[in-house]
Amino acid sequence: MKTHLFSIAMLFISTALYAQKNTQATEAVITYGSRSNGKEVGGEKKLFIKGSQARISGQERQAKQELFLQFSEAATYQVLNSNGNLYTLKKPFSEYISAELIAGIDTIMGIPCKKAKVFIRSNTIEIWYTNDLKIKGTPDLTIAPGLGLILKTIRNGNTETYAKKIDYRKVKAEELAWPKQWGSLLDEAAYQRQMIESRYQTINIFDKEKISFGNKIENPAADQSNATYHFSGGTVILKKVKLPTLKAGQSVFAELVQNSNGDAYDRTGSVFMIPVDKSVSFLDALQNGLQTLPVYNARNGKKYQGVIATDNYLPPLELMRFFTSFGVKHFNEQAKIKGYNWADSVIYKQDITLLAPKLQGEVWIGVFIGNYDKGGHTVSLNLNYYPGYEGEKEKERKSYIMPVFNTTNLMEMAGQEYGTMFEKDSLTVTIDVPQGLKNLRLRYLTTGHGGWGKGDEFVPKLNELFIDGKRVYHFIPWREDCATYRFSNPSSGNFGNGLSSSDLSRSNWCPGTLTLPVEIPLENLSPGKHTLQVAIPLGKPEGTSFSSWNVSGVLIADQE
Repeated sequence: MKTHLFSIAMLFISTALYAQKNTQATEAVITYGSRSNGKEVGGEKKLFIKGSQARISGQERQAKQELFLQFSEAATYQVLNSNGNLYTLKKPFSEYISAELIAGIDTIMGIPCKKAKVFIRSNTIEIWYTNDLKIKGTPDLTIAPGLGLILKTIRNGNTETYAKKIDYRKVKAEELAWPKQWGSLLDEAAYQRQMIESRYQTINIFDKEKISFGNKIENPAADQSNATYHFSGGTVILKKVKLPTLKAGQSVFAELVQNSNGDAYDRTGSVFMIPVDKSVSFLDALQNGLQTLPVYNARNGKKYQGVIATDNYLPPLELMRFFTSFGVKHFNEQAKIKGYNWADSVIYKQDITLLAPKLQGEVWIGVFIGNYDKGGHTVSLNLNYYPGYEGEKEKERKSYIMPVFNTTNLMEMAGQEYGTMFEKDSLTVTIDVPQGLKNLRLRYLTTGHGGWGKGDEFVPKLNELFIDGKRVYHFIPWREDCATYRFSNPSSGNFGNGLSSSDLSRSNWCPGTLTLPVEIPLENLSPGKHTLQVAIPLGKPEGTSFSSWNVSGVLIADQE
């Protein structure tokens, strides 16, 4: 009796397994699931097959891309709809990496499958496929599209895509969704760029703007949107732009492209935003002169304009500190060295998502490069908005962002003092911490300057930060990797010992690089007023040479 029941059970199992095999069908819908380390993960792919045509659905979730296979042409089609423009890449099966056949047969969905493997960008992908059916296709366009019908793949032994259902039926025209037009046919390189850029939003702030000194300036009428203004002898460019509200999970990156337009030297640069929610702003100084700014009186007798926050003024919010290289692009042809392939520009790109809550609505954004050259530099600036990862749930968070000091003299060429207040004293500012803050920290950016042998540019110096007289952070900001960027510095001087000027270690910066901030935790700081101090042992001047420090600080916290 038990043997009889077992035989009946096996008959039903066998029937269920082999019911999926249909050697005559020319149309079908195959549903694929996914596993990671043996556990099911969300999301499905569908393969719609209609004769010699097929469409893969669910492979590209963030790009507006459709994926097709045309077996009569032995080719794939990738079709992208980006901002109303249609782009297509046609790629023959023969241009994909060929699979290596492996001995052995496994049964999947009741269908005997042969085995193969393919190596794609250092990934080993095992493949189970069949040629016994009239239907063909793959769940992943890049994996052996001409091999047959692929029912399972395993990448690096742990990530599995497998057929979980085969529905032999007529495929509707709207399911196949075969394109009626192809738009612009692109090569693979051009198509890949279009596809990547379609995934995020780019807002152009400046496009190939000149930052120089000594040329005639004719600015547009005041307070216009989307118009470029030049200030401080042409070394500052500024624009009022309207920026979108940041969405939960979204990231914002600043991307600056710079090249020399005649200036051979490495220069201090800054991308900044001007807060205008107080009665006095840095915009007033750019438009009407430095005398409009509050003055910081230092013990050395000097007066420093607009460097600390007061009750009615906030200093510029620094988004990105960068340093131009020695003459990239403009001097490439004048500095030919065998085997030295000079860059044609320097690209600086930084995640500024922490500061993005201040970059919403109408905002004044500027770029400064300190130089005294009529040719100067050319810059382009974009803000790139990247969506959050699919499946990750992010809550809207309120942020507290307060710029409290900035000694980078953005109006250097209009007479703004260098950051030399550390000569006989610390930089001191009163901060007022409101109620309801969590995870309070200081975003601190520092670079030392003084370009001769004993200047602070080339001498490591301790930076110390104090709150109410208690030291809360200290470090020596120093970069030893400057030689990495030699090919961005064609006009850098070459010394007798084989080194170049751009190779030398410096106080937290290198020619042709960004300088990143450090975050200093201040979680235990109670609400109310506190005294914040920055202390740096400034080097002594020699003749007309002197040292200075560009430091900026922003309080950042989560707000209840």
